[in-house]
Amino acid sequence: MARVRSDSRSARIQTLVAAQAARRGARVDVADVCTAAVAALPVGGAGLSAMSRSAASHPLCSTDDISAQLEELQLTLGEGPCVDAFTQGSAVLASDLLTGAPPDRWTVFADAALEAGARAVFAFPLQMGAISPGVLDLYANVPTVLDAEELADALAFADLATLLLLDTQIYETGAPASEPLPDRGLEDLGGYRAEIDQATGILTVQLGVGIEEAFVRLRAHAYTQGHRLADVAADVVAHRLRFSPETEPDHTGEED
Repeated sequence: MARVRSDSRSARIQTLVAAQAARRGARVDVADVCTAAVAALPVGGAGLSAMSRSAASHPLCSTDDISAQLEELQLTLGEGPCVDAFTQGSAVLASDLLTGAPPDRWTVFADAALEAGARAVFAFPLQMGAISPGVLDLYANVPTVLDAEELADALAFADLATLLLLDTQIYETGAPASEPLPDRGLEDLGGYRAEIDQATGILTVQLGVGIEEAFVRLRAHAYTQGHRLADVAADVVAHRLRFSPETEPDHTGEED
């Protein structure tokens, strides 16, 4: 009986996501999962980030400015529900960032998230067996508790996002069999990760450190300067910004 109910829920969630893709006239992608989740759940926005233990993590999509800020904040700071969900492999539910006593390791993120306009944040790891390609984040601008049905739906949205992200299943959406629209497709977002990965590689040479330490330095500079991670990476790749083991990063003004 539970399996039948689970299959029914999955089918319903797939229908909601497919309908969203059909409205924009393209194949289903993870952006449709985020948009459909916001419409179905008591949340104000959603974001999804691709995450890895061996490479630079990066946001894939967000439904509004606040969710975009939350994705950038967590990946830049290296803390927050998204990071914990990925590390622990389980959902992290923060129903009230103001009074819910978030973990001490969120001390910077919690204040920044509240300032951005988020009061509750929920993070769901994307998982298939031992593979975990990312995290789905939801936020609300008021204290919010997801009930059992809403939580199950959120997990179903995360499961579908996992399948889409890993490209392990083709969904019959009823939408035209065209490529995703340029401003929403994963192809364009691939360039985001490629540039961050390239910048991280450059820093391993400039700093004489490993990939992980180079990425830590990259995101630390982005946070302290109040810049987006992608913009800092672009400056490094274009040789406008150079890091040194002994000094603060130097803006050279050089172009390729």
